[in-house]
Amino acid sequence: MTQHPSESGNPAVDRAEELTVETRPWALGTVLVLFGELDLDSGPDLRAALDRALAEPASVVVVDCAGLEFCDSTGLNVLLRAKARAAADGSRIELARPRPLILRMLELTGATDAFSIRETVPG
Repeated sequence: MTQHPSESGNPAVDRAEELTVETRPWALGTVLVLFGELDLDSGPDLRAALDRALAEPASVVVVDCAGLEFCDSTGLNVLLRAKARAAADGSRIELARPRPLILRMLELTGATDAFSIRETVPG
């Protein structure tokens, strides 16, 4: 997982092919802020971040997708598998602020039925 600021100090400003995951705690669990592209190469980075965020049972993990520029089927699979693990532990995963391209992919695959989609990010 690459975590590096851009020249502007804002990782969301630079279009990165890599995935950057920023983690922030909130009252009910964790917010994972994604920047870049979620694909075969970066899926393990998100999987590791989700595993850490779901270490506590009965938590809520909000995945902020506003900075996510691309997500392929591998990335979607990581999210769906984590959602299943979360449900088994009494936790849940919610997606927040997906861009139109990401939202369209979720709609086409039926994943909008699998996830709660939020318009805002807690905290």
